[in-house]
Amino acid sequence: MTQVFDDAGTVHAATIITATPISVTQVKSLEKDGYAAVQVGMGTRKEKNVSKAVLGHTEGAAYQHLKEFRPLKAESWQLEAGQKIEASTFVPGDTVEVSAVSKGKGFQGVVKRHGFSGGPRSHGQKNKERAPGSIGGGGRAGGRVVKGMRMAGRMGGERNTVKDLEIVKIDKEKNLLAVKGAVPGPRGALVEIRG
Repeated sequence: MTQVFDDAGTVHAATIITATPISVTQVKSLEKDGYAAVQVGMGTRKEKNVSKAVLGHTEGAAYQHLKEFRPLKAESWQLEAGQKIEASTFVPGDTVEVSAVSKGKGFQGVVKRHGFSGGPRSHGQKNKERAPGSIGGGGRAGGRVVKGMRMAGRMGGERNTVKDLEIVKIDKEKNLLAVKGAVPGPRGALVEIRG
């Protein structure tokens, strides 16, 4: 993240995203494939690390990532195989939503994971300040723990989407996007930007 100044001189907290150009590898249609989608490839890797089936499908291009996107309406985009999608597709002021896998935080307790307030800090409390408290049982659910009970456990590492983020600046030469606000994921994470 960094600070970006707009034309009016106002400073915004922004995330810099490298928008590597992606290539359209296949356009799927309702008639031929049973559903409408566009498949895109991004990045490069060694050919020996890609299966021959995938290499044949992508006509010899060894992409690091292959992903499909489904449109809201089947006819909402006019893309063809071989076409490139770059950072210049967006314009400053566009509203986008960004999805990525959030940072993994390991095994966490209920105070950090779910925002529990913990027990009182007085009246003889010694080691129960961050304890979860009662989890039901008894007559409430037949002596069992109900599904969805908020407890300690693995936190983070889940796919998150942040909506209504504004694109503040675009560097077309370096393929950089400055998106107002924070996006999920650690540095170097693969993110999806949808307009």
